[in-house]
Order: sequence, then structure tokens, then C-alpha cells
Amino acid sequence: MSSTELLPRPDQRPRRRPRAPARGAAARAERTLGAIAEGRLGTLPVSLSFWDGSVLPAPDPDAPSIVIREPSALAYLLHAPGQVGLGRAWVSGAIDVVGDLEAVLAARGHFEAAQLSRRDRARVALEALRAAGPRVLVRPPVPASEARTGGRLHSLLRDRAAIRHHYDVSNRFYELLLGPSMVYSCAYFEDPSDPLEVAQERKLELICRKLRLQPGERLLDIGCGWGSLLLHAAEHHGVRGVGVTLSGAQAELARERIRAAGLADRVEVRVLDYRELGDGPFDKIASVGMYEHVGRSELARYVEHVHTLLRPGGLFLNHGIARLRSAPPDGDTFISRYVFPDGELHPVTDVIGALEAAGLEVRDVESLREHYPLTLRRWSDNLARNRAAAIAEAGTERERVWRLYMLGSALSFEAGEITVYQVLSARGGAPHGLPLARAAL
Repeated sequence: MSSTELLPRPDQRPRRRPRAPARGAAARAERTLGAIAEGRLGTLPVSLSFWDGSVLPAPDPDAPSIVIREPSALAYLLHAPGQVGLGRAWVSGAIDVVGDLEAVLAARGHFEAAQLSRRDRARVALEALRAAGPRVLVRPPVPASEARTGGRLHSLLRDRAAIRHHYDVSNRFYELLLGPSMVYSCAYFEDPSDPLEVAQERKLELICRKLRLQPGERLLDIGCGWGSLLLHAAEHHGVRGVGVTLSGAQAELARERIRAAGLADRVEVRVLDYRELGDGPFDKIASVGMYEHVGRSELARYVEHVHTLLRPGGLFLNHGIARLRSAPPDGDTFISRYVFPDGELHPVTDVIGALEAAGLEVRDVESLREHYPLTLRRWSDNLARNRAAAIAEAGTERERVWRLYMLGSALSFEAGEITVYQVLSARGGAPHGLPLARAAL
């Protein structure tokens, strides 16, 4: 049977009802969208519902709906066009979604392809004024959860503020989000159905195996988070560990976990910038999900300092997100304002080049791209399941930020826009002890 035989005949297909004429704000939106961006926005993959009860439906009756709850949503977009304005409208609740948020995010390409001319922008502003009145000309308040950074980019003071914006939210909030492992980096799956905790434990063990950890060795964890890697390495591989983080909240919980595990005599956590660390050498160094905060201008300094902290023959594993085919962002983004202020992603070739320039020999590179969307979706499920508790702990704005950021990130990994690599390197001057066969890692 051919595929066409599986389709109903034209006279059997359900007929869509004629669409009723739009009214109110929806009517203005329909006329405006059809007249700008060379008509590319005349048909939308989503429906639009407005504060006055009017609706501009999508051709597909099952399409999700973007709800413009308040005219302030238009004001946010007029005063900060692009991701920042949309982000502020979403975080404040002026814009919401009824239906599948992921489907709305997946349709972002439809909007990104539409370029607005200066004349288009002027028309949008005029129609917004006519639809909502002069209040759209008043700049709405910036949501409290938006980062407010100042000072020289990637200075010690500014980096501390950026890290604390993200991590000093609430340890309980992160417990609800991440689960018992308290690991805030992508897990390592053997099967997509693996439980998150199993996959995270596997990832921690993978890092320890790649570093060839031996009892009594001194391990440095740069950006140690809540101490999960240090705990695993000390308990299962007998190392002595030092972790550094700029988050006081992370350090407090990490120390509690270390004491509870009876490892306080072998593992310590310091609230310290890696640039302030000088008590090497360490036998092995790990940096998991931290170098994204370093910045392009500091990348060379970062790996050079790792080199000075590492003993000859020591191993360094850098685990971090990288740009794949995506171009560097042009201007502010939702992520930079609400999630990772001052965070930067680089191609993995930049990281490899910096390692080699610093005298670290690259020994192994592994892409974990497919593992991260699986992890992010587990975290999204945790957040959905614990939404009320998360809001009670960190507030409505933070919950909305994380809900959008995790789903959007999962789609970016799946689309191959960004990826994540583990890069293992060795300092020369002594045998590194790595096996001949990669399978032994």
C-alpha cells in the first residue's frame, strides 16, 4: 500500500471552520503583522490572545497560544526590542503561553527569519500606541531577577557578582531542580531511559577514570559547586580534594555534605577565585561547567594558571559547553541578562589552542552533546513536578527564568547550535600514566 493510500480522500478530510474576523487588539495585530517584514509574519505558527479578550488564531487549531496578558508586554518590546524585551515580558508574566511552551520555542526560527526595517518598527510602535494607549510609551520596570553587573568585565569583583547572581538563589531551589546528586552539568547516559541519578553518578566516575585518580593524590576541582565530584572522588578513589567556588551558598552546603560523609579531614571547599589559588601543585585538576564563566579575553590566562597549579605529568580535564555552528550573540540575550551574566561560549578549537599554547598536551576529546538535552529534560521535569515548592523558595520570576532557559537550551543542543566537550590534557615533564587503549578510560 502506498503512503498516499493512507491519507483520507479530499471529501473525507475534516474541514476547518472559516476564521471569524479578528477584533480589538487582535485586529490591529493582524493588520500590522501582514504589513511588516515583507509579509513574512502574516501567518503565524502560534495563536495570539490579547488582554482585551480578542484572539488572532493560528491556521492550525492545535497550535499553542501566546497570551499577551498586559499592554506592558508591548512596552517591554518597544523599549528593548529582541530577546531582552521578550525576556522581560516573559519573566514579569506580561506574556505567557497556553499549551506547549516547547512548541513555541521550537517555532523561533519563523520569527528570527523576519527582519524589521526602521519603517516597520515605527509602524509597530504606532499601532501599539493605538491599541494600548500612551502607557506603552512608559518604560516598564525591569524584573528584579535581571542581573545588574558593573565594573570591568571579568574582573574579580564583577565575576563574583555574576556567579552569585546565578548560584546564590537558594540551595533548596537547586535541590528541587537537580535532585539528590546536586550535579549541575550534563549527565552521562548509556540509555535514554536511564534515571538521572544513575547517569550523573556515571558522569562523575567517567571524570575520575579519565583523570586516572589514585589514592592519596591531590585533586583540585575548579568551580566545585555543591561538592559532588569531590565527594565521589574521595569516597571511591581515595584522593585528597580541594574545591573552589565563588558562591558562598554553594560552599556552605558542600561543607555540610562533606562533614556528613565523614570526609572533612580529606576534602575542603574554599570561597575563592581560581586566579587567587596558589598552593599547588595538584596531581589532577578538573573544571566542570565553569570555564563558560571565564570569558574569551581570560581564556589564555585560565589555562596558563591551570598549568602552574598542575604538577609535571599531571592531568587536567575541562568539561564545558561550546559553540558549534552558532555565531556569537549580537548584543544582549535572555541568557546573559537572566541566567549566566557575562558567560561566553567558544568553539572547542579555541580551548584546544589555548591548552596547547600553555604547554598542555591534548590527549582526548569527547563530545557529550546528545547527553545534555536528556539531562535538561530531566531537570525540566523536576521543576514542573516541584513548581509550587520552587516558587515558594526562589520566587515566581526565577521559576519562569529556569523553565524557559532549560527548555530553550535543550532545543539548542538538539539542533546542534551548541554542544559540550570533555577535553583531557597533560602537562609535560613527567610520564602522564595514560593507557595505550582509549577503552581503558
